[in-house]
Amino acid sequence: MSILLHICCAPCLLGPLDELRRAGFVGYFYNPNTHPLIEFRRRLKAVQVLAEQERFDLVCDEQYGLTKFLETVDWRGPNRCRDCYRLRLRAAANLARERGCEAFTTTLLVSIYQNHEALRQVGQEVAAETGVPFVYHDWRPLADNGRQAAKSRSLYRQQYCGCVFSEFDRYKNASLHLHRPGETP
Repeated sequence: MSILLHICCAPCLLGPLDELRRAGFVGYFYNPNTHPLIEFRRRLKAVQVLAEQERFDLVCDEQYGLTKFLETVDWRGPNRCRDCYRLRLRAAANLARERGCEAFTTTLLVSIYQNHEALRQVGQEVAAETGVPFVYHDWRPLADNGRQAAKSRSLYRQQYCGCVFSEFDRYKNASLHLHRPGETP
C-alpha cells in the first residue's frame, strides 16, 4: 500500500518509521501552524535531514503559514486543534489523491499530547470529502523511542506542539526568563 504520510516533526516520524517503510510511504511536511518562524525552520530542517539519512521521498511545503493558520483556524474557540488537524489533513489527503496514493495518515498519531479521537474523526471527515481513505493507527507507544532516536541523531526535538497557543500553554507558568527585582541575571 502506498500511503501519504503527513509529518509533523522528525521525532514523531522516527517511532513508526520502520513500519511505515514496510508499508511504503511518501512523506509530506505541511505545518502552517508552527510558530515562531525559527521553530518552523528547525522542524523542517530536522525532517529534511532525516529524509536524506533514511532516503525516503519527501514533499515539503516550506512556506511559513502563520497567516493561513490564523485565517483558517478558529483560534478563539474550543475547536482550535480540530481546525488545525483539518487544515493539515485536508492538504495531505489532496496531495495523496494527486500522487495516486491509496491512503493518508499523520505522525500526529505518535504524540501523547494530541487528541486521538479528534484526529480520528477529522481524518474520517477529510477522507469522506476527498475520497482518500484515512488510516488511523495509535503509535503513542512508539513516542519515547522516536524522541530517543532523534536525540541520538542530534535531530531537533521541540518543546511544544507547534502553534503559538501551545507555546503559551507550555511556558505560561515558567519564570525562567522573567526578571525579579533583586535577582542577579
